[in-house]
Amino acid sequence: MEACVLVRLRGAKVEEALEAVGKIEGVVKASLVWGRYDLVAYAEGPDAKALSEIATKINAVKGVRSTETLIQLTS
Repeated sequence: MEACVLVRLRGAKVEEALEAVGKIEGVVKASLVWGRYDLVAYAEGPDAKALSEIATKINAVKGVRSTETLIQLTS
């Protein structure tokens, strides 16, 4: 399964948050973006439970204010 995790950050240390998110197992790509969210992480896992665990780890990264996870339904 694949998911896109939209991340809002707080504070000015966005590069550190980007690096930390990118190191989480299951995150295949992480990018800083402009707009309503500050960072987008693309994640892959065997099932919805694994994607939930990845999203929980992203939420625990220092500087993360909130996340929204979008699970892909079709490939």
